[in-house]
Amino acid sequence: MALIGMASAVAGFVKVRYLIDKAVIDNMVFRMHYRITSAILFLCCLLVTANNLIGDPISCINDGAISAHILNTYCWITYTFTLPYTKNKGIAHPGLGNDYEEEKRIHAYYQWVPFMLFFQGLLFYIPHWIWKNWEEGKVRMISDGMRGTSACIADDKSKRQSRLVQYLYDTLHMHNTYSFGYFFCEVLNFVNVVGNIFFLDTFLGGAFLTYGTDVVKFSNMNQEQRFDPMIEVFPRVTKCTFHKFGASGTIQKHDALCVLALNILNEKIFIFLWFWFIILSVLSGLALVYSAAVILLPSTRETILKRRFRFGTPNGVEALVRKTQVGDFLLLHLLGQNMSMRVFGEVLDELSRRLHLGSNAPSAPSTLEMAPIYPNIEKYSKETET
Repeated sequence: MALIGMASAVAGFVKVRYLIDKAVIDNMVFRMHYRITSAILFLCCLLVTANNLIGDPISCINDGAISAHILNTYCWITYTFTLPYTKNKGIAHPGLGNDYEEEKRIHAYYQWVPFMLFFQGLLFYIPHWIWKNWEEGKVRMISDGMRGTSACIADDKSKRQSRLVQYLYDTLHMHNTYSFGYFFCEVLNFVNVVGNIFFLDTFLGGAFLTYGTDVVKFSNMNQEQRFDPMIEVFPRVTKCTFHKFGASGTIQKHDALCVLALNILNEKIFIFLWFWFIILSVLSGLALVYSAAVILLPSTRETILKRRFRFGTPNGVEALVRKTQVGDFLLLHLLGQNMSMRVFGEVLDELSRRLHLGSNAPSAPSTLEMAPIYPNIEKYSKETET
């Protein structure tokens, strides 16, 4: 029941909402970090934890001089080791044999795997938390009543569109920190996934960077010549040495053979994470390049307006690109993801017309004027969203 309760809590934390009237404040790659990746890591943490609680993660055997429970506990909380792999067919399992004057490969990571997976899940959620607090519900506030199933009737929608255009026009050049915050969080996402790759490589003793490629090479080798790299990184059978005092007071050395059943699960988890992190790092890098192009190249913003939102009025596109800054464009881009193509096209058309005609200078709207259309932003900042 405790495991079911933990699973329910995680499901509530990483739930994916399919409501089409929920405000979208980021892009698909951004959501892959805090929704999909965090969900994967938390789920893996639960699986490993459940295996530790329900099954026997380690089971050691010796000559009977040491109690099995004591030996299992000692080898679990300290470490086990293997020896460098050789093609000697006289050994019982890979990594075993006589350890006289041989270099040992220490395995002490297994008790830390659940904590490490949980910590990584939090790391992938932090950029979203920063951006959500930086954004402060602005997109949700100004698109309220105009997106998805919350869209109002025609007359009220027309009034809201007019108010929205007026708000966008009056607040031009006031969203520079908006774009900076979004780009900063995208940089965090990219650094996060690349940093986690090297973090896992350090955690596994330098074996994670080439783990996936080694597994692929292993699958293409001949049966007689190949050695499973997953067994080398996550051995199923290891050695453990226990010392105690004998009857005469001398130190006795007891050599034990330990079966790490938990590594059957660990090897599958980490090979999946290797491929997922590689894919995610490539997509995050492309998203970062795309955002940099939007910031540095006005032609990119023009192309987005023409192709992404199918807004092709030459004068309108020129006015929007020339008379808006990057922060204004980002706000427009996010609004376009929350409205239907037709409604957003009408908003862009009216805004570009005002910019092209150069109507009266923008003036900040009063609170009384905005209150009937846009609710208090504090209402949304207190809501919990994933």
